[in-house]
Amino acid sequence: MFGLGKPKHKELSPNQLAAMLREDRALVVDVREPDEFAAGHIPGAVNMPLSGFRASQLPDPGDKVLVLNCAAGRRSAMALDKCGAAQAEVDTHLAGGFGAWRAAGLPVE
Repeated sequence: MFGLGKPKHKELSPNQLAAMLREDRALVVDVREPDEFAAGHIPGAVNMPLSGFRASQLPDPGDKVLVLNCAAGRRSAMALDKCGAAQAEVDTHLAGGFGAWRAAGLPVE
């Protein structure tokens, strides 16, 4: 009742996102700061730090799903809130962020 326990945004598991990337169905936007991104990121991800994030500057994903990620999921959720306020059609992020991606043993660039 009242949506309790339901995520506010769509969440993908690391394995779900990895499968989408293998099938070329997702574009990842990493909202961590440049130093965090440089230390390791999901292969092919684009860096758009939350500190200067503008939904209007998101890359055009074409027919792919735009998926936001950060270190643990908090900043990507904040970026999704900004997308909602700007009426951008982006509503998906990586559950657990880059930490979950790494913990799943998935490739890091």
